[in-house]
Amino acid sequence: MAAAEESLLRQFPLLLPQNREKTVYEGFVSAQGRDFHLRILLPEDLQMKNARLLCSWQLKTVLNGYHQVVQQRMQHSPDLLSFMMELKMILEVALKNSQETRVLSAPPQFYSNLIEELGTLGWDKFVDVDSCFSTIKLKAEDASGREHLLTLKLKAKYPAESPDCFVDFPVPFPVSWTPQVNFPQSSLVSIHSQFLAALDSLKTFWDVMDEIDEKTWVLEPEKPPRSATARRIAIGNNVSINIEVDPRHPTMLPECCFLGADHVVKPLGIKLSRNIHLWNPENSLLQNLKDVLEIDFPARATLEKSDFTMDCGICYAYHLDGVIPDQVCDNPQCGQPFHQICLYEWLRGLLTSRQSCNIMFGECPYCSKPITLKLSGKKS
Repeated sequence: MAAAEESLLRQFPLLLPQNREKTVYEGFVSAQGRDFHLRILLPEDLQMKNARLLCSWQLKTVLNGYHQVVQQRMQHSPDLLSFMMELKMILEVALKNSQETRVLSAPPQFYSNLIEELGTLGWDKFVDVDSCFSTIKLKAEDASGREHLLTLKLKAKYPAESPDCFVDFPVPFPVSWTPQVNFPQSSLVSIHSQFLAALDSLKTFWDVMDEIDEKTWVLEPEKPPRSATARRIAIGNNVSINIEVDPRHPTMLPECCFLGADHVVKPLGIKLSRNIHLWNPENSLLQNLKDVLEIDFPARATLEKSDFTMDCGICYAYHLDGVIPDQVCDNPQCGQPFHQICLYEWLRGLLTSRQSCNIMFGECPYCSKPITLKLSGKKS
């Protein structure tokens, strides 16, 4: 222990213990001729995996983007000396990278001009900026009051080069940009205006999806992003419909796929074909689905989870490698869902199962009634 403390003092003479137990260290770590203040709190067993690192704002700024690496090394370092050596190395890399990317590519005028441009845009539209001023987040509300984020990643040649724009949209967001040598006071304003125009064009799509999310039980995705165009909606006991909405024409008939037992799914398909002429683009998509399918979608508040078995009856999970149960026993008294791969493995292990072309015939694991499985190309 004495040797370790001696090595720590020799390598980091500006970092000293603050109590007898030596569970609190405070001081400085040096890198490239600069000293950065920090404080380290160790647990009673002195294990680094449960330690806490408190950084000065200068050190936090330099380590911005490296926090995950620092945390990982803290979890795996055997002792304080090892961690400090690794922290010093990370700090050296961070300082070197920051000098190469910003000091050389962005003169002080860059920052003052960018701040002035943000002021022109309006600080009420500003959300966040990183310490290097290379990533900026802006916000805007659409006509229905939904808040949306726009993330801009400025390139080294900005404003001569258009920034990369990231949005949570169901369609591409191309930005019209005119390269300019001088710093344009309206560049961010122009992008934000295009952002607002795109929000306006997608308002109806998001209205349609919000109504579905609010008035039905959406099984998939559980927390849909604004870019999601698909919804799997519960219809009844072990029966659902998956719809794919066109964001450019959100009130038109979407792509529909029914999931459930044949004796329930087939009548719904027949109704869809028979009543397709009733589809009215002037009505909401949800109302049209109700009219065409001649059903009322149960809300999550009125449909008990026990009324809709979602987990696979074999592996007892809902998600399996990103796949949900899409095979259902056709017995009206059963209706248990299964993952295709789970049901395939089950039937393959039964001596009574048989296969004809790409269809397997066997018994349901739950009710022992006949069940069939259409195989994909991989399994056939």
